[in-house]
Amino acid sequence: MSLEKRHIDELIPLCLKGDRNAQLEIYNRYYKGMYNVSYRIVKDSAIAEDVMQESLLSALTKLDQFKGEVSFGAWLKRIVVNNSIHQYKKRLKRQEVDLGNVLYKVEDNDGYVPDNGMIELKAQKVIETMKLLKDNYRISLTLHLIEGYDYEEICEIMKLSYANCRTLISRAKDSLRQKLNTEYHGS
Repeated sequence: MSLEKRHIDELIPLCLKGDRNAQLEIYNRYYKGMYNVSYRIVKDSAIAEDVMQESLLSALTKLDQFKGEVSFGAWLKRIVVNNSIHQYKKRLKRQEVDLGNVLYKVEDNDGYVPDNGMIELKAQKVIETMKLLKDNYRISLTLHLIEGYDYEEICEIMKLSYANCRTLISRAKDSLRQKLNTEYHGS
């Protein structure tokens, strides 16, 4: 057992007893990752911050339900993903669309991009282009490619059949490829 895993195993019982220092340690360890997961789904910094904090509070109050069948981080990520999707759908129902987040362009200062930054630039371009996809495409690709969920987990999260999930992700990848090709080769 790794030192980190053992440490989490020591923190959880302390959190169950209400130890504020243990709760703060868990928060400090996971808040950046939880925020990033949420932000990729909700596409709004303030909402992602709220989801991250609500998810941590929810996890700490339901810590007695954590059975250790998966890592604590995976269990927490599932809570964040579910809360993020819920918040995103709630926001869509209210028709709150932040047009400033629809397209974000990465610009360099004087047109020079060093070779060692080329991979990061391409990855950033893919992530930014994913924001232009239909919501179900964007969410499914985020869960699959960025968060690393497998098809079965995505089926459960998005409430889809296995066949529909595979089709959705395949079509999402095709759509992403088309958008990337259009940007590289012009309209």
